Amino acid sequence: MNSFGTLFRITTFGESHGVGIGVIIDGCPAGVPLDVAEIQAALDRRRPGQSDLTTPRKEADTVLVQSGTFEGYTTGTPISLFIANADQRSGDYSHIAHAYRPSHADYTYDVKYGRRDYRGGGRSSARETAARVAAGAVAARVLAHFGVEVKAYVSAVGEVELLESYENLDLTLIDSNAVRCPEPTAAALMEERIRAAQAAHDTVGGVITGVATGVPPGLGEPVFDKLPAVLGHALLSINAVKGFEFGSGFEGTKLPGSEHNDEFYTDEAGRVRTRTNHSGGSQGGISNGQDVYFRVAFKPVATLLQRQQTINDKGESIELVGRGRHDACVLPRAVPIVEAMTQLVLADLLLRARANKL
Repeated sequence: MNSFGTLFRITTFGESHGVGIGVIIDGCPAGVPLDVAEIQAALDRRRPGQSDLTTPRKEADTVLVQSGTFEGYTTGTPISLFIANADQRSGDYSHIAHAYRPSHADYTYDVKYGRRDYRGGGRSSARETAARVAAGAVAARVLAHFGVEVKAYVSAVGEVELLESYENLDLTLIDSNAVRCPEPTAAALMEERIRAAQAAHDTVGGVITGVATGVPPGLGEPVFDKLPAVLGHALLSINAVKGFEFGSGFEGTKLPGSEHNDEFYTDEAGRVRTRTNHSGGSQGGISNGQDVYFRVAFKPVATLLQRQQTINDKGESIELVGRGRHDACVLPRAVPIVEAMTQLVLADLLLRARANKL
């Protein structure tokens, strides 16, 4: 199951310490303007080594477009994007060749496949998500044709939380700091929290908030492929994600129905709108034309540069100390990943919606 999507469909390939990683995009319509610089810009936001808050692994993540475009436009044929690995240090992982790291995929991969690539986690490494980000940049160009835009930002790091609604924030400030939080005071506190985790050789999790604007009504299927369900599938497939809430989410359970219901009205342009948006832009699993918004919870990074008790593949108790280059907090680099998976979902649902009626 290395593929995702129905009409706009991607298949990713490659491992953390292999030759490289990449993605095949099938179903992208012909005639979409595609600038390699836009794909590279998206990858630059995810790549390691971009600030001292992230892993120091140095990867340029230079993308090579191998097929599917001609003279700056997509041709309707499969698009192949490849990103070479350049700064592998596989020796950093020799000590875990037979060890099961706490909260990693080592044990489960052994159970499922009977073998595993222990170098950086192989296919289970978050490095695979670079391929998703590259594909998301292509999906973003499809969405731009329909006037849809996706933004995500860090809204919590550990106990430091930004409670302000996205509607009251200047989302142009997302990339104004290394944390990718659009509120400067909260961003500074989040940075302090990440640095405290670094100093303690520990890690910290948090929350990313996402919002899609310009989403037309009618996206999503009425039963299994509801918009929130497909979006939840996409976002829960990202490494380290442990929770997803849509619209009012868990907080909405505290409201009575009389306050939670979104009343309809017709605006000056004759469009059907709702006065509130507790539904998060989806009712009955189908978009209603309001903003689509959600929150994604990320656990603390599992690799710790401190001693932990575990077992090896023989079931023997051992002591393990993490090595290598790792993030103390994945949130800043996960922002473009959340955006990419949302872009892929919406591009696919847009194409599917156009196929549902004459």
